[in-house]
Amino acid sequence: MQRRHCLKRLAGLGGLAAGALPLWAQAQERRRIVLGQSVPLTGPAAQLGLQMQAGAKLYFDTVNAAGGVNGLPIELKTLDDGYEPERCKANTEKFIEDDVFALFGYVGTPTSLAALPLVNQHKIPFFAPFTGAEALREPFSRWVFHLRASYFDETALIVRQLTQLGLNKISVFHQNDAYGRAGLDGVQRALKALSLTPLATSTVERNSVDVAKAVKDLVPGLPEAIVLISAYKSCAAFIREARKAGYGGLFYNVSFVGTQALSDELGKEARGVVVSQVMPYPFGVATGVVAEYQMALQKTGGDQRPNYTATEGYLAAKVMTEGLRRMGKVSRDSLVAALETLSNYNAGGFQVKFSPQKHVASNFVELSLLTGDGRVKR
Repeated sequence: MQRRHCLKRLAGLGGLAAGALPLWAQAQERRRIVLGQSVPLTGPAAQLGLQMQAGAKLYFDTVNAAGGVNGLPIELKTLDDGYEPERCKANTEKFIEDDVFALFGYVGTPTSLAALPLVNQHKIPFFAPFTGAEALREPFSRWVFHLRASYFDETALIVRQLTQLGLNKISVFHQNDAYGRAGLDGVQRALKALSLTPLATSTVERNSVDVAKAVKDLVPGLPEAIVLISAYKSCAAFIREARKAGYGGLFYNVSFVGTQALSDELGKEARGVVVSQVMPYPFGVATGVVAEYQMALQKTGGDQRPNYTATEGYLAAKVMTEGLRRMGKVSRDSLVAALETLSNYNAGGFQVKFSPQKHVASNFVELSLLTGDGRVKR
């Protein structure tokens, strides 16, 4: 109590608010490292937020059980944004007001973009958002670190596979926001390199499953494949309604759809749906970080199943923890510098390649196939 009083008194004498105490002083007071996470915990995208949170917490709990990082436990403080940008912005403002050490594992492009100006203004590390949008990567920000490949990487692989199969009539169903536009841009970019354009495009509003117009816009043109850039509920609704309308072509989704969530929504109708992946395959016999994740999941004794989104949360927590271990003194600048030393860090079979000039860890992408009985094949 005397130390706390003394620190606040010193801050007051320096004309600073209590919240402006040096970060090392805050850490000494709190004896913990607090990370802020804004994700959807309710609403049509809730499974993405819940799974991302669960995977990260699984790893941080293991670290804390072993004594934390240099004696400091990690606390993940998660707030619900319902996958709405304004709520995410308000959550981020609250985290900054509460002086969390860093922001971690946000979910979504429009939500992360709402937080980005605050990140740069307040110079707070923003680590591993669950999005592949270029708008969060360019222009480069010293404070933003991406674990996953981009939507450009994902859509390039999708278009490459389709065109190599001789399928050139490709339409796009996309969310009517920054995420959907990012995916559409990726498809257009990949097709343009082959002197092609999308056959047709149509949209759905964020957090909506009103897909009737999109079905009417896309199905009559008889595309050979439709690339879907939206969240799992709207993608599932579109796939069901398109098939009811007689569509017999292929459906390709990018990773943000949430593989388990999409499979759960579609049930038997998931058969033959393709999803691009930016994380290691989380099922079956595994090695490295996936084996660690599976073992930690088993130890909880709960009914959670392995899935890609929770794997991403677990892996993001592991890489963040390595950065925290390397930072020396507790400061945001030190964390950034420490993360930039992970130039060839093997996180258990997943290579992380950060540098002072490059804050994108990986370009890994592969395709997976959903079955009608809830499984995922590579």
